[in-house]
Amino acid sequence: MKNAFIIAMACLSLSGCQAVLLSALGVGASTGVSHSLNGITYRTFAEPLPRVRMASMIALARMRIDVSTSGLIEGVEGIRALAGDREIEIEFEPVSPNTTRMRVIAKKSAFVYDSATAVEIIIQTEKYL
Repeated sequence: MKNAFIIAMACLSLSGCQAVLLSALGVGASTGVSHSLNGITYRTFAEPLPRVRMASMIALARMRIDVSTSGLIEGVEGIRALAGDREIEIEFEPVSPNTTRMRVIAKKSAFVYDSATAVEIIIQTEKYL
């Protein structure tokens, strides 16, 4: 913890180092969910795709997020849903017969993403696996 504080203080004194500071402080606080800079959230589960997909549907129902499309979307297994003013896109990629990568995007507008909602969908999906 002391090292993280030292890194944070060093980054604060440098110009343009906020991204490094956030990354340094986030290390070790991860729940197994990966983010990218464009608001896309990923998680790989050691479960077959149909099971991850079903758990996601249960999670969305529990969160009262309305599913608009489910199944093959543009050739990829996925779910499209609406939550208030957010468009939710979930894609499932089979890594192996027993491993599935899940990608979640929660868009509020063309340039605004809601990573917190995307992370919560993944966390709720994990609960049902």
